[in-house]
Amino acid sequence: MRVAIVGITGNVGTSLLAALGEEPAVEQIVGIARRPAEFEDPRVRFVAADIARDDLARQLREVDVVVHLAWLLQPSRDEAKLAATNVEGSRRVFDAVVRAGVPALVYASSVGAYSPGPKDRRVDESWPTEGIASSFYARHKARVERMLDVLEREHPELRVVRMRPGLIFKREAASGIRRLFVGPLLPSPLVRRELIPLVPDVPRLRFQAVHSLDVGDAYRRAIVSPDAHGAFNVAAEPVLDAAVFAHALGARRVPLRAGALRAAADITWRMRLQPSEPGWIDLALAVPLLDATRARTELGWTPARTGTDALLELLDGLRRGEGHPTPPLASATSGPFRTRELAGGVGTREV
Repeated sequence: MRVAIVGITGNVGTSLLAALGEEPAVEQIVGIARRPAEFEDPRVRFVAADIARDDLARQLREVDVVVHLAWLLQPSRDEAKLAATNVEGSRRVFDAVVRAGVPALVYASSVGAYSPGPKDRRVDESWPTEGIASSFYARHKARVERMLDVLEREHPELRVVRMRPGLIFKREAASGIRRLFVGPLLPSPLVRRELIPLVPDVPRLRFQAVHSLDVGDAYRRAIVSPDAHGAFNVAAEPVLDAAVFAHALGARRVPLRAGALRAAADITWRMRLQPSEPGWIDLALAVPLLDATRARTELGWTPARTGTDALLELLDGLRRGEGHPTPPLASATSGPFRTRELAGGVGTREV
């Protein structure tokens, strides 16, 4: 089997490659990303390409499965640039898949594609995927879901899988996640459990996390299972909320209104103190909890780590400035003293 991974250098891409390390069904891997990277796996043939402008059809010929992971989260202040990659770039990938005659497509959707939903029970994959209107990330994920609806109608011969995970963490992604969501002003040595005495207790701030390596394993199973098709929720237990955070960190819960949290995110974003636009708060408060039964029963997938494990591993990685030797994840990508992040203004550059 030949597999192409579009976005191989990111959080999920590197974990998928690790999951495929001992997968005998996969003989060759075409790794595609904007910025060059080196890989120890001899099966990987790397191709530097930008889905927003490069034609991938030639690279995808004779490939059995394409995994589309490429997605931009920054610059958060330039939605047109984000949409050029996230929406139009995805359209270009799907078009290349069809023109190259690839039999199967596995797409990285997200919990963020879902419409607002319950926080007191879990929903399955039939929940509407219209996104959260005030979040660019959710809007883009929902638009791509609609594109996939059309693709499946027009090309019923194509096996399409949509993976919808919760928040994805691992230690080696810590530097990349900090750049994308927190910015350069966070003093990494201060990210210690004993230095986090309080956690905000915000109504509806309940979500699920899953370790990146477990997500990689879910993708592996979707790739090699010829009967896998449709959407799969991917999430680990427990649900993460203020009570779980407080217990894990040995901290005290402090009630906080959702409006105050969003206002703080809005002000700090407008002041360029951090790169995450306030729509991320809306998304966290609105998206439903996920029922991952289908992934467990049809893919045979079970997470090896809890959501709490994934969160604590991320926090430890943030404290240590951990990374992975690919451009999106490497600590060195920030530059000396994080100068590359600071140059031009927080949230205005790709990172």
